[in-house]
Amino acid sequence: MSVNRRGFLAAGALATPLLAGGSGIAQATTQGVVVPAADQLAAQGWRKLAGRKVGVLSNPTGVLANLDHIVDSMVAAGVKPVAAFGPEHGFRGSAQAGGSEGDYTDPRTGIPVYDAYGATTDSLAGMLTKAGVDTVVFDIADVGARFYTYIWSLYTAMAATAKVGASFVVLDRPNPVGGRAFGPMLDPAYASGVGLKPIVQQHGMTVGELARFFAGEFLAPTQLDLDIVQVRGWRRDMFFAQTGLKWTPPSPNMPTPDTALVYPGLCLFEGTVFAEGRGTTRPFEIIGAPGADWRWREALSALALAGVEFRETYFVPTFSKFVNQTCGGVELTVTDSNSFDAIRTAVAMLVTAKRLHPDLFAWRPDLAIDKLSGSDRLRKMVDAGAGVDEIVGSWQAELAGFAARRRPYLLYW
Repeated sequence: MSVNRRGFLAAGALATPLLAGGSGIAQATTQGVVVPAADQLAAQGWRKLAGRKVGVLSNPTGVLANLDHIVDSMVAAGVKPVAAFGPEHGFRGSAQAGGSEGDYTDPRTGIPVYDAYGATTDSLAGMLTKAGVDTVVFDIADVGARFYTYIWSLYTAMAATAKVGASFVVLDRPNPVGGRAFGPMLDPAYASGVGLKPIVQQHGMTVGELARFFAGEFLAPTQLDLDIVQVRGWRRDMFFAQTGLKWTPPSPNMPTPDTALVYPGLCLFEGTVFAEGRGTTRPFEIIGAPGADWRWREALSALALAGVEFRETYFVPTFSKFVNQTCGGVELTVTDSNSFDAIRTAVAMLVTAKRLHPDLFAWRPDLAIDKLSGSDRLRKMVDAGAGVDEIVGSWQAELAGFAARRRPYLLYW
């Protein structure tokens, strides 16, 4: 169950509520619509975790309303974790995609930090044992995409926690792109660090709901002492802009909630030779390649895709693909979050790019597109000249099956 995501972007992030007074005990905030779990526990002085040997798996998204990190808040309240664990990008979030920060002692708190990125169940279980952890606390924001590695850090941590007989507490946060599911199911034959278990591409669940799903579907129910501290005030029809929370970028290439809206679909361009906007100010919202021209924007606009508009654009990436080369392409603007389908939009962009620019468009030689999309189906259908409706229609039955399968694990309506 190794989570190795080199070459792919992780994303996902939200901020949350607290205020630490002179005593170091957080005071509850009533601002905003939604109150994440971390803020609720901070407002109680973290007494739920008092007396436990806590290990915190988190990153910069594990913050409160005043933007204090939960570990700093715990220490101030006298509930000092025995260890922290960092996923991709690291506990403090300084590493680029496919990287982490290694093991070190956090200079602010003196807490040992273990590098959990790429860890297997066994190796992570060894870290938990070495640190003496009896309770793992997970607080990382997700952006709702299967290829986002933080949810697989969640799964691996749950399996490792069960192995050592510890308790597992999820501090839940909203899904910033809402509660609806979209896209194809992962074929287990294509399991990888960007998709360890069969779920659909845009799962539409919070990390707490995913934890329940993972425990019920992929782990023996009696193996894990699982506790989900729920978000207060979130509904499935809410997007991040409606939560009243502050956005904390989960990685260098997930700067805004707008990025998160398009990411579950547009990240598919990582599996092509086209640039997906890394090295620009609008990653995943700007797509293109040297030689691409205005015809792509015209063809996409003619499709009248729901909830999105396209602008012809030209850009010069500062890193990743086509460094210091002028690229032509399109910039997406989501005009209606409720009707926008990121995956259908991405499929339309792939189909039209291949048709208009067959001399430019290609899949990456390593066929990373198959891991991102969950099988070779998308690639083969695009190559065979299938249309958007045919491609999207090919996974509707499995999507409906997933929606039914996840229903018993949902916590919010």
